[in-house]
Amino acid sequence: MSTEESTIARSELRWTAVVFAAIGVVFVAIVSATLVFHEQPPSHRETIDPTTMHLAGEFAEGNLGTSLGPDGGVTTRIVATQFAFVPQCAVVPQGKPVTFRFASPDVIHGILITGTNVNTMVVPGYVSEVHTVFAESGDYLMPCHEFCGLGHGEMMAHIRVVPPAQFNPDKNGKVGCGPR
Repeated sequence: MSTEESTIARSELRWTAVVFAAIGVVFVAIVSATLVFHEQPPSHRETIDPTTMHLAGEFAEGNLGTSLGPDGGVTTRIVATQFAFVPQCAVVPQGKPVTFRFASPDVIHGILITGTNVNTMVVPGYVSEVHTVFAESGDYLMPCHEFCGLGHGEMMAHIRVVPPAQFNPDKNGKVGCGPR
């Protein structure tokens, strides 16, 4: 083997070592992230039992929809289930911070409120939480954007944003979609 050939061979071996080292670093990073984050995103994680969430607690039927908390915070709780959102309509005030909390008892769903920054996945066993402020009043569509079965195409709800003067909670702090 000539000197030129041995120089080329050493160069190729060095680059091969660099490539394998890069692959090794990426592999170690993936395995480490999997173990550290338990295969879940590194965000706020709140778990819920999807088999019993409808019986008691914040996602029981009587607690769904929009409510005004004692601190004045507006929270809307919605269950995404095959093939509907419960409730189908939620009222929120314009220009005030709103917290959306979503849960699913069955499969993965995707939530998108058109024309806003609200876009999240709803995974069974976890509570998805999104914060937003609606600048304009009106009705916003909320389709499911994650295929969840044969009825997926019909899975849609809407969010009714009303001016603050029309946002009138009842004595229990609840607000519902009545006739317009």
